Amino acid sequence: VQLVESGGGLVQAGDSLRLSCAASGISFSINAMGWYRQAPGKAREFVAQITTSRGSTMYADSVKDRFTINRDNAKNTMYLQMNSLKPEDAAVYYCKAWAATGNVYWGQGTQVTVSS
Repeated sequence: VQLVESGGGLVQAGDSLRLSCAASGISFSINAMGWYRQAPGKAREFVAQITTSRGSTMYADSVKDRFTINRDNAKNTMYLQMNSLKPEDAAVYYCKAWAATGNVYWGQGTQVTVSS
């Protein structure tokens, strides 16, 4: 199983970015996918998640109303639309997948830098 994130970059505060996470090598069901982030010197934290069956979503309070998670099951791809970015959103963003087998998979991460 491979999760590949893309879409990170350097933006200014107030700008938008869309992250993508493409899953490949999957021969089993994925129950949910999500985004986490880790800033330098801080623990990895939850950002958002979405279930693959119903599309139910959940967000961290810090990103609610600014970030939107969605997915394209046919493409095994998940997205994170990030609007009104703040300097405190800067981090490495990781994709995570929860398999029906009970296993959990992580991507390698994509850097998001927000200048003030």
